[in-house]
Amino acid sequence: MLVRIFSGAVNGIEATTITLEVNILNGAKFIIVGLPDNAVKESQQRIDSALREIGSRIPGKRVIINMAPADVKKEGSSYDLPLAIGILAANEQITSGTLESFIILGELSLNGSLVPVKGVLPIAINAHNEGFKHMIVPLENANEAAVVEGLQVFGFQHIREVIDFFNQKQDFSPTIFNPLQSEPENTTFYDFKDVKGQETVKRALEIAASGAHNLLMIGPPGSGKTMLARRLPGILPPMTVEESLETTKIHSVAGKLPRNCSLITTRPFRAPHHTISNIALIGGGTFPHPGEISLANNGLLFLDELPEFQRSVLEVMRQPLEDRKITISRARYSVDYPANFMLVASMNPCPCGYYNHPTKECNCTENAVQHYLSKISGPLLDRIDIHIEVVPVELDKITSIHDAEPSHKVRQRVIAARQIQTERFKAYPGIHCNAQMNPALLRQYCPLNSQCLSLLKMAMEKFGLSARAYDRIIKLSRTIADLEAASDISQQHIAEAIQYRSLDRDSWGR
Repeated sequence: MLVRIFSGAVNGIEATTITLEVNILNGAKFIIVGLPDNAVKESQQRIDSALREIGSRIPGKRVIINMAPADVKKEGSSYDLPLAIGILAANEQITSGTLESFIILGELSLNGSLVPVKGVLPIAINAHNEGFKHMIVPLENANEAAVVEGLQVFGFQHIREVIDFFNQKQDFSPTIFNPLQSEPENTTFYDFKDVKGQETVKRALEIAASGAHNLLMIGPPGSGKTMLARRLPGILPPMTVEESLETTKIHSVAGKLPRNCSLITTRPFRAPHHTISNIALIGGGTFPHPGEISLANNGLLFLDELPEFQRSVLEVMRQPLEDRKITISRARYSVDYPANFMLVASMNPCPCGYYNHPTKECNCTENAVQHYLSKISGPLLDRIDIHIEVVPVELDKITSIHDAEPSHKVRQRVIAARQIQTERFKAYPGIHCNAQMNPALLRQYCPLNSQCLSLLKMAMEKFGLSARAYDRIIKLSRTIADLEAASDISQQHIAEAIQYRSLDRDSWGR
């Protein structure tokens, strides 16, 4: 008897419906065709053991399974459950009348228990878009799939329950999405109120958060660079529903979704160690998976001690910083992952760390300082909107008993500035903030009067800035104006934006 079962495959963070055709004929062979990988081929052993645990078995006949479309590679063990159900239905041990309205996913353990799998959310979204009404997944994945409205999701712990469900021997209720199993709003973010002094740096962080600008902090050890970076998530605006779904899809595909969490609602903060490899940062591998830049999508990527990263690792970020996505190509296929992240980095100014320090003497030679700074290429620095010097806080400010401005007040201003940008770019899909503006939008929304142009030209000549730096100064100026709810960019906004380019290597420390 020939039956059809539907499952799903993930390519990047998008899913494709996979049709499993199961037929049982005379003979004695188990055949799977349709570009399955080794994990899919090994499913026969897991299915056989699981079925024997419930008093059944794979029929001793010729079992032919076709996985279509044949040009899509089928990877992983998530096809165990649909294959087992298809075999039982083809052997007339399961009523097959309603099977074609279900998308089925799940890995089988040897005792028949269902093991959670990766990539459930993108498959659930695709199933809903293609008109499927029902989905069966392992119980631990049920709340993740139930995020999708209009799709009835049934979560099971054992294959016996799935068989009873289709044979109507027992009633099961669909899973209702539980928002309490979404990632809770993080109330443990470090607060700016605990930071003494550093008003200039906190202002730069507020501007960066308001326009989603990349930022580099440079200063001696102990000046507070890492402490300040870890407080930046607390002033970022809340995620939209679309951002939450996209971020959750990436973490689901990567298998990084926290246990008992169905929807990520706080912006990611990723801080990889400087020994990270190219593939771990941008994604890839034999079977491509998202890297740190994609896991930081819609959030922050913090690179502490930037010059300690391998130069080749840093250079691979140049294209994703511009395009806000990463394409990983293999011989037969390629996958796209979003990489719309804010880059926040920190570094010492020299090997000893005290170059340009107000009180401590640097013991590095000029050549050593330049060699250290040259570890960060000019093209990469150009892609970082804000360069800010962090100096040690004076003792009288450290001992002050007065709290600084708390993060929630700064966040209110950031949210107000982002709302202005959302309204500004509502007619442009994929553009949400000033950092994403292209040259055409710059000309439309950032006109400069003659005084602003004169000031900007003088700064370009003095600091030896590139054309890309020119655009980034204008973007920063637009964000500073938005924080003041100003409709036009003024000289004051341009002047403040220029000072955040003062760490360009041609001018810094001279």
